[in-house]
Amino acid sequence: MVKKVLKFGGTSVGTTQRIHHVANIIKKEREIGNKIIAVVSAMAGKTNELISYSKNIDENFEKRELDVLLSSGEQVTCSLLAGALMKLNIEAKSWLNWQIPILTEGEHTNSRIINININKIDEYLNKGVAVIPGFQGISKDGDITTIGRGGSDATAVAIAKIFKADTCEIYTDVDGVYSSDPNKIPVAKKIDKISYEEMLELSSLGAKVMQPSAVQTAMMYQIPLHVKSTFTNREGTKIFSEESINYDKVVTGVAYSKDEAKITLQGVDDKPGVAADIFSPLSEKQINIDMVIQNISLDGKKTDLTFTVKRSDLGKSTD
Repeated sequence: MVKKVLKFGGTSVGTTQRIHHVANIIKKEREIGNKIIAVVSAMAGKTNELISYSKNIDENFEKRELDVLLSSGEQVTCSLLAGALMKLNIEAKSWLNWQIPILTEGEHTNSRIINININKIDEYLNKGVAVIPGFQGISKDGDITTIGRGGSDATAVAIAKIFKADTCEIYTDVDGVYSSDPNKIPVAKKIDKISYEEMLELSSLGAKVMQPSAVQTAMMYQIPLHVKSTFTNREGTKIFSEESINYDKVVTGVAYSKDEAKITLQGVDDKPGVAADIFSPLSEKQINIDMVIQNISLDGKKTDLTFTVKRSDLGKSTD
């Protein structure tokens, strides 16, 4: 019997009709004897709708309460999918983050999963499908937290690791990873196999199929990933170790991001330890640094230091 984690993104569960379709995908897996943990996102557009509600109350809506608000999107999907499975006579149960629990640490809206209690769900998998919300957890203080946009991927991979799943399948609205964005580059080709390292590079540079932290976790723990379409029967893209891939092309794919902000510090002392003094406070705020460029100073005393962060982190970076 194979244990699988199946993650369904927002477009896959965007309507009740699509949720019924997802239930039928899971039913086929159960009928061949597989143990299934389904991880779900909020219905497409729901998270943005909830964010707009918060901004109508206060542009600087308190982050703890924002996490409580945003986590409700995945909870709705969990219940609907469990209900759709039961309508198909498939035993199923939804589990909210605090019922498992999924333990997290870090600041609100950008926490990370540190552990998941497996006992209740592992026992339940012998008789039914466990439906779990992505994107969220609960802190040691008992507060609901979220793990950043796209965090359902990270939840799915963390669950696959902790539950020792045989594979983690990511269902989305595209039928795999492409060499570039097929919506903008019509001649883009679907990639059948790609290494963790290449997928991490593509996702960190703007490819939206997978969240970078999810790919990184899968790479660290050698968890096979399979990106598939919810709406077609195409094979999709398999993501695994580089040693398992025979390369016949120099370039695998091209990606870009419009969500980057560039920060340049001028007149920085050109001496050891200065970069650490600059980047350490950013790390404490859980701000990820991407590209770093340091100009060579002519006088050996001053230099310009340029780096990029997510556009959403720009305000925190300059506080």
